[in-house]
Amino acid sequence: MTLRLLIVDDHPLVREGLTTMLGSQDDFTVVGAAVNGADALRQAALCHPDVVLMDLRMPGQDGVSATAELRRTLPGIRVLVLTTYDSDADILRAIEAGAVGYLLKDVPHQELFAAIRGVARGERRLASAVAERLMHRSVSPSLETLTPREQEVLELVGEGLSNKRVAAQLGVSDQTVKAHLLRVFDKLGVDSRTAAVLIAQKRGLLRRGS
Repeated sequence: MTLRLLIVDDHPLVREGLTTMLGSQDDFTVVGAAVNGADALRQAALCHPDVVLMDLRMPGQDGVSATAELRRTLPGIRVLVLTTYDSDADILRAIEAGAVGYLLKDVPHQELFAAIRGVARGERRLASAVAERLMHRSVSPSLETLTPREQEVLELVGEGLSNKRVAAQLGVSDQTVKAHLLRVFDKLGVDSRTAAVLIAQKRGLLRRGS
């Protein structure tokens, strides 16, 4: 069976290199190359790939939101993340969005080929470094992943307090509050106050009933 592949990356040289490399395999056919998430969604609807190789950080719509949309609208498509980013937040967001594989761009060619064939068969494929990180961390963080002070800051933010008001209430500086919030964002796999509060409410991490 020939696997239909869609490449999603904002760098032309990466798209061209992957197209050439993947085209060297008899069982691969590259049916499209998209420049961002929105372009990927349009092309996927037209060419119906079996596997999408998805970069994460791109201008316009990013890879995480595009992955979530693909899983919602075209659930038969398997998304394999291929990126240079391996932070906990990036990994968690991608997997929670529905990616079934997560590889770094320095992966050996044969390992990439094997991963594509594996995810097409319904397997999950993770880079060894990514798998190791996930072993030490749940995809759905629990209350215990936050320190007491991070929990307190998150609860106050959930009550609608600004960073300045949180700092005043806790007797710390604005910068200290920002530092706590950045760690909370990383642990919850989000990038904004609003998203952190929504995720925390969904997972029962807020004790004050905000």
